Amino acid sequence: MVGDTVQLLERHACCGGEVSFLSHASRELGLDAKVGVFLPRQALEGASVPTIYVLAGLTCTQETFLIKANAVRYAAKHGIALIAPDTSPRGANIAGEDDSYDIGTGAGYYVDATAQPWSEHYRMASYVGKELPALMEETFPFIPERCGIMGHSMGGMGALSFALSAPDKWKTVSAFAPLSSPSRTDWGEKAANLYFGGNQSLWQQYDPCLLLKAGKHHPGTLLVDQGLSDNFLEKLQPNLLQEAARSAGQALTLRQHEGFDHSYWFVQSFIEDHINHHAAELRA
Repeated sequence: MVGDTVQLLERHACCGGEVSFLSHASRELGLDAKVGVFLPRQALEGASVPTIYVLAGLTCTQETFLIKANAVRYAAKHGIALIAPDTSPRGANIAGEDDSYDIGTGAGYYVDATAQPWSEHYRMASYVGKELPALMEETFPFIPERCGIMGHSMGGMGALSFALSAPDKWKTVSAFAPLSSPSRTDWGEKAANLYFGGNQSLWQQYDPCLLLKAGKHHPGTLLVDQGLSDNFLEKLQPNLLQEAARSAGQALTLRQHEGFDHSYWFVQSFIEDHINHHAAELRA
């Protein structure tokens, strides 16, 4: 199934389907990019299948969500494909890109950088929002144009941002412990100083709370789970997302859980609910 533009790195039988890790030359990133894909049995037999793009968080790769979230088992149950991009470009050779976990390698924030030297390669918004879906639909003809999107932490921010900005593309959306308003965190300030040349106003395009305030809306319900023992809770600010959604008239189901932290143990605990949430609407 893999075409000439995509290189197969690994393939593993899993849950009646298969997990593959692929590489391709990215136009947007100007570098090779890697992506993980789970195809259920139905896809391997040539049937069109609902698809969810899954976005991981800081320090993660294209492997993390597929390996740690336990999403594959439930996706297989519903006959859903999963597509997991990396969290940043790799090998840009920018000074300082490997010095800190919250900027550079593993920390693309799903934004398009505007300041040099980051702007040449750090274009994760255009990559995930446009280039990757087009490539996946070309490579796997059974993947539809309208898909779901979910994410964890930085990836949860990305999922909400993409869905609010392009609801015609992203039919369903959910997030685990999303960075709800990066423009109001030290993470976001650091990213803006480097990626946006200090222009904090550019977060307007990516900050879920600011998007809601600006009138962006998704016709579906945003499903968000948050652990209350999360050590990043003050940065994630789920209360701000709740307030922004209420003011904007955006349907939001925010579930907050005592005793759960920021780890993939938390994600595993509620991933079945998220797959069910997407499956109900993607099959409608």
